[in-house]
Amino acid sequence: MGWFWADSPTPSGTSPPRRNMSRSPPPECPMHQKSADAITPPSACPVKHDAASTIPPPTSGCPVPHASRTSHSQPAPESQSTLSKLNPLNYMFSNLSQAPAPNQTHALPLEREPSTIPRGDGAGTWEYPSPQQMYNALLRKGYTDTDVTAVESMVGVHNFLNEGAWAEIMAHEQRFAGGLYKGWRMCSRGEENFESTVQRYGYEKEVEELAPSLVRFQGRPQEMTPKAAMIQVMAWLYPAKFATPPPFDRHDWYVTRESDGERREIRYIIDYYNGEPEPTGEPVFYLDVRPALTPTTAAERSIRWASDIWWRASGGEVREP
Repeated sequence: MGWFWADSPTPSGTSPPRRNMSRSPPPECPMHQKSADAITPPSACPVKHDAASTIPPPTSGCPVPHASRTSHSQPAPESQSTLSKLNPLNYMFSNLSQAPAPNQTHALPLEREPSTIPRGDGAGTWEYPSPQQMYNALLRKGYTDTDVTAVESMVGVHNFLNEGAWAEIMAHEQRFAGGLYKGWRMCSRGEENFESTVQRYGYEKEVEELAPSLVRFQGRPQEMTPKAAMIQVMAWLYPAKFATPPPFDRHDWYVTRESDGERREIRYIIDYYNGEPEPTGEPVFYLDVRPALTPTTAAERSIRWASDIWWRASGGEVREP
């Protein structure tokens, strides 16, 4: 047993030695001497005084080694991890260089285009990276085979898609930032009649003064959303109707929403899909923008979808011209 490995094992096959009680004790044993000499203490002191004199006297200095203590009180600086070098607002490298990359064969512009997306800290709007910064970021992420001549077009598509994603977020916030009841009234006449419905119920000022902002965002291209995964399963079961490639990118955007004087964050999920190119060869992209699933956002999405379906299915345009 492992609990008794510290014990010495007894040799097998042999018995322990037995004492012979018939023998007389040795004469030199003091416990068996009958004379008084056996209990007389020796005249010499058993303590070796000469040995004590050889011990060096203690020094007058402090026994604590202050020099070694001081040397250990300051730990060596630790190297920063890759995560600590990322900007927590966008999970990108904070120091995106504008310098050309080694062996770069094509010069790229250094100008950064401002977006229309307000920052959550109130410092204006977000800025898109320059083509040179985009190229350097791709190289740092390991995409060393990137065509440097195509980076400018990539930046243009990147900026265009983000502006489209923000427009979708603004459309949802305009409907539901004021609560479910107001959202239901603004959605009651379908998507195409949103502006006229806002005027009908007198929500023009509330919608115009709405000012959500983007606090932070995160790219998560390796993590497929449950909805995207479900679409892929449906495509496997019914390829004729649901066949579509998986999204090539995913973003999570955290947007501020102010309602009844209370400010909170709403997380939006964006799936980016490639579509069939135009006959002219131009690429086509689809965005699936929706708030992350919570009880409140589930009610918002249900109201918006069901109201539009009911308006069109019930002949709302004919019933209420």
